[in-house]
Amino acid sequence: MNMDYVWGDVRALLPVTETEFPLLFSEMVEPSTLTILELARKELYSELESSACADSAQVIIDYSWEKINTGTWRDVEKEWRRVYSYGCLFKVVGMCHGDPSQAKLQEAIRTCDMGLLMGASILDNILQRLVGVLKNKVKQGVLSKVDSDQPYPKVKGVDGMGYLAQHQLFDQVPELKEDIRIPDYCCLGEGDDDDIMINAWFGPEQTVSPLHQDPQQNFLAQVIGRKYIRLYNPEETENLYPHQSHLLSNTSQVDVENPDVVQFPDFLKASYQECVLQPGDILFIPKQHWHYIRSLELSFSVSFWWS
Repeated sequence: MNMDYVWGDVRALLPVTETEFPLLFSEMVEPSTLTILELARKELYSELESSACADSAQVIIDYSWEKINTGTWRDVEKEWRRVYSYGCLFKVVGMCHGDPSQAKLQEAIRTCDMGLLMGASILDNILQRLVGVLKNKVKQGVLSKVDSDQPYPKVKGVDGMGYLAQHQLFDQVPELKEDIRIPDYCCLGEGDDDDIMINAWFGPEQTVSPLHQDPQQNFLAQVIGRKYIRLYNPEETENLYPHQSHLLSNTSQVDVENPDVVQFPDFLKASYQECVLQPGDILFIPKQHWHYIRSLELSFSVSFWWS
């Protein structure tokens, strides 16, 4: 197994020299954090210390992780998402240097995925290109067969080897859609495969989808993390207090897990079913059935809407 071949292709994606490797951030990023980023960059371009940058990278990842998991996702500053992506980049390059083990290369792929999921695009989307390089090595047989205990779960209808990203997932990472297979159950519908709408959902712990209903059948496949889900039959609609405006008529006014029983007294009368969706599970949500979803941890899911 020629690991130098892997390192050569990884190294070719980086700027040629340290001075050509930009680290430009606003004043929001403290000087101490910038110092660690600069240290990791210096280690990256030192032939004797290239693998050491993975240690500095972990400090960057751990610190920026706290920053991007404070408050709601919409309030997360993009600068800290960029810092997180740089940390992931340094860690991946450090793990690929020299003669990495199979476990390290698998972790490198996972680290790229996390950077794409929780970070922001850097250096012309280098993390996506790094994943492409490592994936090609697998296909070419440069890497041995991935161990059976790899951290990417398999889901009926979804290939968990995929590439996770943030907004406009399928446009930003087209390889993701290639790794998703439409469940055979969707053939029970009246349309063909082109009519099936595929959506990818991700978010940190406690991300909530308010109680709402959709106009199509839905298979929700859980890839990473767990989600708490509560389902209400359409017959319970009057007890769920939908918004009166036409645009929000498919969404309840009630905070499901902390209901205002004075303002919405009949909500407690509504019967429901609940479950925790685990990685590898698929849940069928019939059209017009009300559903409330809360992520119990960092979560990635794929839904298939069909008629």
